Amino acid sequence: MCEEPSEGVCPTCSSEQVIKNGSTHNGKPKHQCKSCGRQFVINPTNSPVSAETKHLIDRLLLERISLRGIARVTQVSWSWLQDYVSQKLARTPRQVTVSVKLSGKLIIECDELWSFVDSKKNGVDIWLAIDRNSRKIVGCFVGDRTRKSARNLWASLPEVYQQCAFVYTDFWQAYNTVSPHKRPKAVGKETGLTNHIERLNNTFRQRVSRLVRDSLSFSKKLHNHIGAVWYFIHGYNAELDMI
Repeated sequence: MCEEPSEGVCPTCSSEQVIKNGSTHNGKPKHQCKSCGRQFVINPTNSPVSAETKHLIDRLLLERISLRGIARVTQVSWSWLQDYVSQKLARTPRQVTVSVKLSGKLIIECDELWSFVDSKKNGVDIWLAIDRNSRKIVGCFVGDRTRKSARNLWASLPEVYQQCAFVYTDFWQAYNTVSPHKRPKAVGKETGLTNHIERLNNTFRQRVSRLVRDSLSFSKKLHNHIGAVWYFIHGYNAELDMI
């Protein structure tokens, strides 16, 4: 038995050959156009998310607020926000672009920041390198605590840093094979020579909700975790450009 066309007009092709086609999660009847196949709801209560709201979401992603919190603040649906954020993180570049003014000696500080994905049993280390003079993040790699990850951190640096920069690190032995030109100088916290990178680690903990200790906000997928780290890096560097 065929369904009779329901009242309404297709918003895509203006055809009146529209039939009922189930209902939404909140009980509103869905319709489908027999001419073009478009599925829609008559008189929908949810309007398209505006460019202003998307811009606000982009800024809120740089602060310590969960996705649930962002959905409440911006009054967008949870499912829409998940899709929007996942697509944005997937498009985020995994490399830093910096313009260096060679006015003095290039010095970088390196350190690792522990995090996890889905479960604390799945530890993930965020390797970071910061320019001591500009305070910008110039390198990053998300992986384990092996020498391979240390080399990947080095490979993420812009070429000028690989060729010219002097490196300060902690005593983690993986750094010994990082630089092909000279071994990084391992120093203790008491020297103050890695203060900037250690302060940066604290900034990550304070502003990226996925990295807050004892928090319900955490990544369930590694690619989203990596994307969130890089998204913050680009936002952090952009803020320094505005100073």
